[in-house]
Amino acid sequence: MIPLSVLDLAPVSSGRNTRQALQESIALARHVEALGYRRVWVAEHHGMPGIASSAPAVLIAALAAATSRIRVGSGGVMLPNHAPLVVAEQFGTLEALHPGRIDLGLGRAPGTDQRTASLLRRGDADDFPGELALLRAFFAGPVEGISAVPAEGNGPDVWLLGSSGFSAQLAGLLGLPFAFAHHFSGHNTLPALELYRSSFRPGVLAAPYAMICASVLVADSYEQARRLALPGALSFVRLRQGLPGPIASVEEAEAYPWTPQERLFAEQRLDSQVLGTPEQARQQLDRLLSDTAADELMVATAAHAVSDRLRSYDLLAGLGSDTGDGLCLDAGLERTA
Repeated sequence: MIPLSVLDLAPVSSGRNTRQALQESIALARHVEALGYRRVWVAEHHGMPGIASSAPAVLIAALAAATSRIRVGSGGVMLPNHAPLVVAEQFGTLEALHPGRIDLGLGRAPGTDQRTASLLRRGDADDFPGELALLRAFFAGPVEGISAVPAEGNGPDVWLLGSSGFSAQLAGLLGLPFAFAHHFSGHNTLPALELYRSSFRPGVLAAPYAMICASVLVADSYEQARRLALPGALSFVRLRQGLPGPIASVEEAEAYPWTPQERLFAEQRLDSQVLGTPEQARQQLDRLLSDTAADELMVATAAHAVSDRLRSYDLLAGLGSDTGDGLCLDAGLERTA
């Protein structure tokens, strides 16, 4: 039984603004909580007109206040952008307000382009292990006589996030749970998970716990799912070109003057996603979970209309069952990893 969770990027669709996008994120959190999903996470991105989640701690506070059961967290906070003391204070506050419901997922990428990163970064990503150790120490007690109030005694669950091997190995050595960004780095998924498991030493956890995040869009037909996913593929093309913008409508994406290279890239992007009817999605997810032996599946769904995102989560939830500890998918294939 594989728990199901949600990654929400707070997407800003064309014709909408950031205020509306954030309100849609609150509505989505309430919706997936009612469906039984285990957790909802938000990411940290900067300088991107198509993503409204630049301040995860603030958005997490709003989502947690609007819900009552679902775990809420960061997927993730980019630690080199922030002082560990500040992150400890923020997430200690969140955990004190919503005990037992807060996840602190941590990454080491900038979450933006290099020019914006130069304005954000207060440290070097190479210092990540030391910054992580300092952050975790603040949740345990004073550090050199300095207390992170109210972090002490209010520590959230800490996860390491990654799209390569660095954080995978570090999570294993520290005995922490690990979340891998399969949705944009699928070629690295199996090597990173193998490194995590082979490096694992008991720490916070007695055994490895790996979650993968996959791009999933479920609809009433494969053709409809692929059509609804096209704007997300276009956003990825534009991002790679250094031209990020709001998520286009389906009609705008279809009318876009695609070059052959852009079309090929978009098609490859779509082919890497889980798309189709509930049964088609089930078959693809069974294969993915069999290959990765993931302990939890987080789903990212990119579509122009929030109604299409909600509908996809509805259909996916129909494949699962509530075990009393959240919505779970009964993986149908023997796991081989």
